[in-house]
Amino acid sequence: MKDGERKHVLAIGAHVGDAEITAGLIVAKYTQAGHRATMLHLTAGERGNPRMDAAEYRRQRVREAEAAAKKLGAGECLVLDHPDGELHANQENILEMCDLVRRLRPDIVLTHWRGSFHRDHRAAYQITMEGGFLAALPDVKRSQPAHLIRGLYYLENWEDMEEYQPDLWLDVSGVLETWQAACREHVLLRGEISFDYLHYYTGLAAKRGAEVGVKYAATVSLPPISRKRRVDLLPVDTEPVLIF
Repeated sequence: MKDGERKHVLAIGAHVGDAEITAGLIVAKYTQAGHRATMLHLTAGERGNPRMDAAEYRRQRVREAEAAAKKLGAGECLVLDHPDGELHANQENILEMCDLVRRLRPDIVLTHWRGSFHRDHRAAYQITMEGGFLAALPDVKRSQPAHLIRGLYYLENWEDMEEYQPDLWLDVSGVLETWQAACREHVLLRGEISFDYLHYYTGLAAKRGAEVGVKYAATVSLPPISRKRRVDLLPVDTEPVLIF
C-alpha cells in the first residue's frame, strides 16, 4: 500500500472498553489491510468494578487497553486522566480534543452517537464534535496546524441507541476472531463484572451481517448532513442484497 493510500483511523471511547467493543471490528479490518489506527479512551472507566478500588482498577484497565490495542493492530493507545462518570464537554476538554486531533491527524474518526443514556457517552460525542470542529479552523491558534477530519462516523452501542440510524454496513467476517481476542483482554467485556458484552456484540454482528448477506457486519451512522449526497445518476449495486 502506498503512503498516500494509507488511512489513519481514530477510535474514540468514553471509557476503556467502549471503543474496543464497538469500533474494534472496524479497526481490525483497517489495520489488517495495512492502515493505521489509534485507540483513544477519554476515561479509564475505573469506577466500573465494585469489587476493586478505583485506583487499582484504573491501572488494570490501562493494561487491558494496551493489550487489546496491540491485538487490534493499533499503533497507539491513549488513556486520558478524566474521572469516570465526570466527563464534561467544557472548553478545556474540547480544546484538548482539538489538540489531539491536530497531533494525530486522523482521516477517519469513530465515536459515540449523541443519543445515549450515559452522561459520559453524551459528553464524548460533544467533545469529539466540537474539538474536531475547532481542529479544522486555521484561525484557532494552537501548537499544531489545523486538520480537517474527512470521515466521521458514529458507532452502534447498546447504550447509545436513541435515534441511532445505521447507514453503512461493513463486512467484518474476516476479523471476528481477532476482535474477540482483543475484547477478551478486558474483564468487563468477558462478562466477569456485569453482563457478557462480547456475547451480545458478537450476536449483534451476526444480526447485522444477516441483514446484508454476509456472516458478520458492523454498522455506523453518518452525521445527518453527510446523508445528503449529490449524484449524477442513481447507483446500481453490483452485489445486491435481496430487495423484494
